[in-house]
Amino acid sequence: MDLAPGRASAGAGLVAGMILVTAGILRHGEQVLACQRRAGTRFGLKWEFPGGKVEAGETLEASLARELSEELGITASIGTEVHRTEHTYPGSVGVHLVFFHVRCYDGVPRNLAFERIAWLRPADLPGYDFLEADRGVVARLAVGEIRLP
Repeated sequence: MDLAPGRASAGAGLVAGMILVTAGILRHGEQVLACQRRAGTRFGLKWEFPGGKVEAGETLEASLARELSEELGITASIGTEVHRTEHTYPGSVGVHLVFFHVRCYDGVPRNLAFERIAWLRPADLPGYDFLEADRGVVARLAVGEIRLP
């Protein structure tokens, strides 16, 4: 998959038939923010990093900033891409997921869309039941392969 950083396709968040999704890694001290999906929804109670589908005409960074505002009530400055992956869930279209470091943000993250949110040490992330598509970045964060400034 060759998608230039920062550019989304013209189709409503689709890349080669896959849903294009962005996610943000927010840091507070030595912890990162993880979010638990609401019970009763698809993949309910699974953990993930905040973000969502890219809308038509949005850059990846603009999409993530919008999602962080909607889900956490913050105004975020999106930093560098730290990981990307593709995953297809059984019986579903695949996702092309791009993770970004969130350099800084205004406001205090509030839970506006999840069952709960939690600040966690990267080494503790593998002990949480993350969505399959997030597990690669979780593993890399846990062993220090991805270091956030």
